Amino acid sequence: MTAPGGTLSRRPVPRARGGAVQSVRDSLVVAQRNLIRMMRIPEVVIFGLIQPIMFVVLFSYVFGGSIAVGGSTDPDTYRQFLMAGIFAQTVTFATAGAGAGIADDMHKGLIDRFRSLPMARGAVLTGRTLADLVQTALTLVVLAIVAVIVGWRIHEGLLKALAGFALLLLLGYAFSWIGALIGLSVRTPEAATSGGLIWLFPLTFISNAFVPADNMPTVLRTIAEWNPFSATVQAARELFGNLPAGYPVPSAWPMQHPVWASLIWSLLIITAFRALSVRKYRSATA
Repeated sequence: MTAPGGTLSRRPVPRARGGAVQSVRDSLVVAQRNLIRMMRIPEVVIFGLIQPIMFVVLFSYVFGGSIAVGGSTDPDTYRQFLMAGIFAQTVTFATAGAGAGIADDMHKGLIDRFRSLPMARGAVLTGRTLADLVQTALTLVVLAIVAVIVGWRIHEGLLKALAGFALLLLLGYAFSWIGALIGLSVRTPEAATSGGLIWLFPLTFISNAFVPADNMPTVLRTIAEWNPFSATVQAARELFGNLPAGYPVPSAWPMQHPVWASLIWSLLIITAFRALSVRKYRSATA
């Protein structure tokens, strides 16, 4: 705008009002916006459901009976062992979509529009990750139903099963902040998708998700036992009651105390990568 005397003055960027309450409110508004957007593009949700369902069916019937778990090659034993790994893989692979969504908003200039509003700086990212968490929870419900159809069962009661699913969703939420940082660091959604998958494949396969870690070479076994992904898978198996009889639990601390290890890992990842993402958001849109 033109100031008196013919000079140009720059309009100040609105500042967010309030504190934590305002930040929560802004985050929920952004989350609602993203959920409405997801509902208007149902094919994204549908395609997001197809891949994990394929994993359940293929791993259950292709690998079942060919991998020994706890000294048994019974297909049903492997199916019970497998499902926690498939659930964990599903919630973590959603990270790539989260990063791509943020990169797309950056590419279209939408985040710059949000930045011009008087809202909390971290609300845009928090709202996006919360919306992705809701979508992941929906996928997990559908996946659990499919798992029950192919023969998976819980054996430790409903409350422990819900605790297991809560740990899985917490891990997915933690990893979504890694996806947010990747999405803010690249120029296109395609690059965010590729970058989001590159690190996920070794993380999920060098773990106890699909095969027992004691079958691995020493170095890989150590990595798998201290992998945050493995800790959550092991915790879910314990809470679901899916550890086969005779299954040797490794002596590493995360495998001996997987619930605590899963909580600690997830909270550390959220704390670290949320701070890095918000910092990157400020510099990327400045």
